[in-house]
Amino acid sequence: MPNTTHSLSPQDALVAIMVAVSASDEEILTSELVKITSTVNHLPVFAGYDMDRVKSVSQTVFDLFEEEDGLDALFGLIRSVLPERLNETAYALACDVAAADGELRDAELRLLEEIRYELNIDRLHASAIERGARARHITL
Repeated sequence: MPNTTHSLSPQDALVAIMVAVSASDEEILTSELVKITSTVNHLPVFAGYDMDRVKSVSQTVFDLFEEEDGLDALFGLIRSVLPERLNETAYALACDVAAADGELRDAELRLLEEIRYELNIDRLHASAIERGARARHITL
C-alpha cells in the first residue's frame, strides 16, 4: 500500500470515495471531475481542505485499484479514518458523482452497493440519498 495512505484525513476519505466511483468503470468523465472539484470547493465538510491533496488521494485510489484486494484495502482505509457520522455523507457524495453524467453504469451501481454495505448505510436512508441525487442531476 502506498505510504500516502497512512496520513489520510476524513476529508481525504471522502475524496477517495468520490474518485473511486468515478474510476469504477475505468473511464473518468469530465462531468465527474467537475462534480468532485465543485463538491470540494463548496461543501462545508471540505472547509480548509487543500485542493492539491485531491491529486495524491486520487493516485492512492488508482494504485489500490491496481492491487488484487485493492478495493477491500480502500474500504479498510476509509473506515479507519472516516467518522461514522460521515458515512451517509460519503454515500451521498458517491451518488452525486455517479449521477453527474446523467447515466449510471453497472460498475458504478456495483460500487455504490459495496459502499452501502461497507459503510453500513441503512437501506431506507440509502434510497432517500439516491433519490436526492437523482433529483439533483435530472435533465430536461
